Amino acid sequence: MLEYGVLPKLKEDWWQELTSQKRFMIFAGPCAVESREQLEKTAQVLKKYGINGLRGGAYKPRTRPESFQGLGEEGLKILAEIKQKYGLIVVTEVLDEESLEKALPVADILQVGSRNMQNFSLLKKLGRVNKPVLLKRGLAATIEEWLGAMAYIEEGGNHRIILCERGIRTFEKMTRNTLDISAVPLLKRLCPYPVVVDPSHAAGRVDLIPALAKAAVAAGADGLLIEVHPEPQKALSDGQQSLDLPSFIKLLEELNPWLLAAGKTF
Repeated sequence: MLEYGVLPKLKEDWWQELTSQKRFMIFAGPCAVESREQLEKTAQVLKKYGINGLRGGAYKPRTRPESFQGLGEEGLKILAEIKQKYGLIVVTEVLDEESLEKALPVADILQVGSRNMQNFSLLKKLGRVNKPVLLKRGLAATIEEWLGAMAYIEEGGNHRIILCERGIRTFEKMTRNTLDISAVPLLKRLCPYPVVVDPSHAAGRVDLIPALAKAAVAAGADGLLIEVHPEPQKALSDGQQSLDLPSFIKLLEELNPWLLAAGKTF
């Protein structure tokens, strides 16, 4: 049963901390949950380095039907086990009412992927759910259209929203998408919600992720959504844009002076 109704007063300390202007959110993990071993190796590194946000898709909308579309309920079960063992905040994608109902007991933050930004039926349901929503920008959505999608969630009474800039489709072919870094300071002026950046989907290649992550900090972003995999070369989806664990640790170290300059901490 979906948790419909007007949101009660905020209870989660972690949400208040994540939305603090001095905190920098990092949600890291694989594009898709593939196995318990894969997710546990990632969770161990996150916990060791003080990162409390775990991303991982149990349901994955893919361009072609033969592509890996996630483990579904089995993926949610793995997420639940790892969440309990390591005390992590789980971000996972929902596609429709069925996946939403199944994800509710597990997810701390419900992600709306780029392809579903204008799935108005889903947005209306998320507006009546007592959980934060991470709303990704559509593949070729204008900022005005993105804010319109956000308004559908607000209309239902849910004001715990995180906006995620993940790049937009342009004429450029050397990157997967074009990161609209100007969207970050603009959104900070236009709405009261945290704005995070997904450099993995923007770049589509691991060598550009560190630079885009630093640019996000400099532009005033409140956090990052990064794809990390213990063995990217074996990933069932998005391996080419997933950092391996040593590269992720190196990125955390490189981000420290940028966060210091921005007056923020992990």
